[in-house]
Amino acid sequence: MLNIHKILYVSHAADDESSGLLQAFGVARNTGAVIKVLLVCPSVPEGFEEFIALCEEALLKRVRSEIESAQKRMNLNEDQVKLEIECDCGPRPAERVIRRVLSDGYDLVVKNVEGHNQRKGFKAIDMELLRKCPCPVWLCRPIERPQKEIRVAVAVDPECEAAGTYDLAIRLLRWARMLADSCSGTLHIVSCWDFDVDEYLRRHFPLNATEEELDEATEVARSRHHSKLEVLIRASNIGGDLQLHHVIARPDNYIPLLIEEESLDLLVMGTVGRAGIPGFIMGNTAENILQKVSCSLLALKPSDFASPIKV
Repeated sequence: MLNIHKILYVSHAADDESSGLLQAFGVARNTGAVIKVLLVCPSVPEGFEEFIALCEEALLKRVRSEIESAQKRMNLNEDQVKLEIECDCGPRPAERVIRRVLSDGYDLVVKNVEGHNQRKGFKAIDMELLRKCPCPVWLCRPIERPQKEIRVAVAVDPECEAAGTYDLAIRLLRWARMLADSCSGTLHIVSCWDFDVDEYLRRHFPLNATEEELDEATEVARSRHHSKLEVLIRASNIGGDLQLHHVIARPDNYIPLLIEEESLDLLVMGTVGRAGIPGFIMGNTAENILQKVSCSLLALKPSDFASPIKV
């Protein structure tokens, strides 16, 4: 069981909150975590100050109604999930959320994907959280299946020799295993290897090597990468039903296609490739994947990631 004690659920009280609340309640029920519902909204324009209390009251009323509806759908009693609600109005909502994480020590941020009809990719607030929030960020899209049928996938790269990236890969596998155990039970592990040197040489240079020799070299590279993946999975000490997707492909092309083909509901992945560098965000591959995925996303960073946002 992962150590998830405090969840920050971010609400805008603007769209249907059911997707995010159901997924947040599911994690809280499985971990015993306390949920803080933080209603983040813009500042009241100048001249409308007298309406601040009325606006906050209306927004909070709407959020409470959404919470009650989600609890009924999950047959949750009030004492099964501990939560409190707070309204926080002001500019730069993503920064306000990140400062709450830093000051109050939240273990997980959960929110609906920004934009009610956002079928793929993520917009400004979500991307800022993915880039700068130090704790895991769960961005929710609607999931129509019952919880026991939800399909979970994790993307990992076994070429992780640095301590920070190795630790991240282990954490990704353990988070995904925990979530899969509470859902369908099957964990899809996705690992792509892109043998660019092989294709580059085949296309652009005449070599004193046969196609068979090049194929053999490619197979050796594939086998080495697959072995590293198996070692990584064993090191994570996860078991259960595992379905491996180990392919020669660009991950930013293959992973979004796999999500569509397998109807995956939740992707677990890392969003920062280098640890310990304040303000270092993410590489092009992660950015490209994020703009193509159509499912819910749980994004982790290395444990020594330093957010450029300060309390």
